[in-house]
Amino acid sequence: MIELIVNDQVVRMDVPPDMPLLWVLRDHLELTGTKFGCGIAQCGACTVHLDGSAIRACVTPVGSVAGRRITTIEGLSRGDALTPLQQAWIAHQVPQCGYCQSGQIMSATALLAQNPNPGDDEIRTAMAGNICRCGMYGRIHKAIRAVADGAVAIWDPAAQGDAREVQHG
Repeated sequence: MIELIVNDQVVRMDVPPDMPLLWVLRDHLELTGTKFGCGIAQCGACTVHLDGSAIRACVTPVGSVAGRRITTIEGLSRGDALTPLQQAWIAHQVPQCGYCQSGQIMSATALLAQNPNPGDDEIRTAMAGNICRCGMYGRIHKAIRAVADGAVAIWDPAAQGDAREVQHG
């Protein structure tokens, strides 16, 4: 029996310890926001947080994270309230196909938690392990930069996708 803390919930399951964390999250816990992309930790689609740090769930054996805190994309926001980064993501129209977005947001969230005001090179370095097949790297960078600068873009669906910048403090 393996015990994990997933999105602040203690879960116990009888799975092989060498099963990738990704399959535990998706198939056993039905948390499907974390995506399978490559299976070799090269694309970032499977990024989750382990005790606050970004890891690749596709190559992480669940037995190696027993008893530790896992956060998935589903666990970032509280209720219906999106995080400032998620709001910026929408306002800067980052998602296109959307497949890589959960991994991108998880990597960016870990970066901002570790370094709330990263420089442009630090953003590029932190996000280099996440592939976006739609090529939205510029928008991703702008969304992260907006949060780091304290100008959180608030998306207003009534304004047909327009965003307004507000100071976050």
